[in-house]
Amino acid sequence: MANAEIGVIGGSGFYSFLEDVTEVTVETPYGAPSDSLFLGELAGRTVAFLPRHGRDHKLPPHRINYRANLWALRSVGVRQVLGPCAVGGLRPEYGPGTLLVPDQVVDRTKARAQTFFDGHPLPDGTVPNVVHTTFADPYCPVGRSAALKAARGRDWEPVDGGTMVVIEGPRFSTRAESQWHAAMGWSVVGMTGHPEAVLARELGLCYTSMSLVTDLDAGAETGEGVSHTEVLRVFGENVGRLREVLFDVVGALPETSARDCLCTHAHDGWDLGIELP
Repeated sequence: MANAEIGVIGGSGFYSFLEDVTEVTVETPYGAPSDSLFLGELAGRTVAFLPRHGRDHKLPPHRINYRANLWALRSVGVRQVLGPCAVGGLRPEYGPGTLLVPDQVVDRTKARAQTFFDGHPLPDGTVPNVVHTTFADPYCPVGRSAALKAARGRDWEPVDGGTMVVIEGPRFSTRAESQWHAAMGWSVVGMTGHPEAVLARELGLCYTSMSLVTDLDAGAETGEGVSHTEVLRVFGENVGRLREVLFDVVGALPETSARDCLCTHAHDGWDLGIELP
């Protein structure tokens, strides 16, 4: 099995710029991930890219096999994960083109498997214990710091912190839902940030979200609300500089052996019942 140290869960616009890409098919106890892993070198680091929705964007947010995706990345050696995503802004000042690096997440999904430690037997007969993972601070502080510094280095002043509320999708929010999200003080709304972050934590991985605002959500402005076409247009206009920032973050992350953040100690003293890859 090929090895990588950093994982990026994103789209084809990211891995297409790697040199000497190796496509690796990975099987996991939780089924198949969204696609193959694409391994290559970037900024002197070995990176595994995984298309979150599949290379042809055929998987809606609620049908992504998040457990298989994170397990597959860890199985090839990944210990730090970057999760760029498109989101809607919930505050007028967070308009299209805003880059926000969240420090909190709220789960409003409904039907997603979001733990490895559910007590259900795996195909090999091993049974994970029921484990309650600390998740007060869902994102890696080291990764967040690297993302903020990289954005500023590209003259793209990011929003430092904020709460991402994750909805089930694939539909966008109603105006009433959006207004409620904003009234709660949350910053952006997306569809894929959970359970990615918590599953990464359960596997002892560092996880950093980089959220590109593509629209003001339905309740934050007048008009017809969010359209898929508009989201794709704004994302396309900004994906180039998001890619540049992301690549700078890859080069700035610490070596795997130097990690000593809260992510690496999530299960200190716990008997997990299963062996992690």
